[in-house]
Amino acid sequence: MNYDYNTQRKKMALPEYGRNVQKMVDHIMTIEDRDERNRAAKTIIQIMGNLNPQLRDVGDYKHKLWDHLALIADFELDIDSPYPPPEPAKFIEKPKQIPYKHGDIRYLHYGRIIELMIDAASEMEEGEEKEYLTTLIVNQMKKSYITWNRGQVSDEVIIGDMRLLSAGKLKMTDGVRILEVKDLVPPVKKRPQQGKPHGKQQNKQFGKKKGHNRH
Repeated sequence: MNYDYNTQRKKMALPEYGRNVQKMVDHIMTIEDRDERNRAAKTIIQIMGNLNPQLRDVGDYKHKLWDHLALIADFELDIDSPYPPPEPAKFIEKPKQIPYKHGDIRYLHYGRIIELMIDAASEMEEGEEKEYLTTLIVNQMKKSYITWNRGQVSDEVIIGDMRLLSAGKLKMTDGVRILEVKDLVPPVKKRPQQGKPHGKQQNKQFGKKKGHNRH
């Protein structure tokens, strides 16, 4: 008995359309009559659209379906497409490399974003807006610190780190307090224990039952 395993089948270019669509595309490539081949291609396009209705939210989704048909056929399907045939290189082009900023982060628990925020706030003119942003930054620094280290930290440490990262350009306004840990990180709620009652409650229920038996 011969078994038909997926690992032995032809690899599908677009698995989201399924094996049956792949077989239909392979079949119409064997049709010699061009008109019949064109009609079969249009039928497959309708099936592909029904299998992936989310493509209808994409601009010019019909064009995308015909491109997908060409991709499934490995660009070897000779039909009269309503759109220019796509170039194979378009689908095998490697994505452009995203430029990342190089350099060490001084404090990993604060992260790159905090450093960028500090740099931006340091260049601002003195005033209420800069003071407000400084307060937001120092509270976020404290939140990041206790999230990474899972412990308490004094406000003086956070303020000192901010002063160091800003080269002394950011200072806390007199009278402004940093939020407490409980306000920055909500406590984890404990799940109620399930099972029989323990302690006094269990003894109370036992006492009621015992008293009832006396009468």
